[in-house]
Order: sequence, then structure tokens, then C-alpha cells
Amino acid sequence: MAEKTVKMWLDPEADFLEVIFEQKPGYSRPTENDQVMERVDEAGNVIGFSVLRVSSLSKTPLEVALR
Repeated sequence: MAEKTVKMWLDPEADFLEVIFEQKPGYSRPTENDQVMERVDEAGNVIGFSVLRVSSLSKTPLEVALR
């Protein structure tokens, strides 16, 4: 299996986390959970995701299907 680098950004003031699997152009679209947006490329492949209100996850796990 080839090694991949994942980039993560946490903005504690905004209570926001972003995780990027692939560094390429794309856009965000909603998921079934209003706390999570998935980042997709022009072909619709998931290349990352972002989470709002990250601090609310301290006691409750968050599970979301990324398309």
C-alpha cells in the first residue's frame, strides 16, 4: 500500500477542523450531518472533509458516510 499524506487544520477560535486527503481543486457539499461538509473534486471523488463545532465531539462520536 502506498503511503499518503493527509493535511489537517484546526481553528480553535472558529471551532472548525478540515482534513484534506488530496491537494487538488474542489468544492464542499453537505452531508447527512449538518456538522460535516465533504470536499469533492470535479469528478465527485471525496478529497477531504470539514467539521463544524468540533468541541461538541468531546463526549459523542460523530459518524458520517462520505460519498
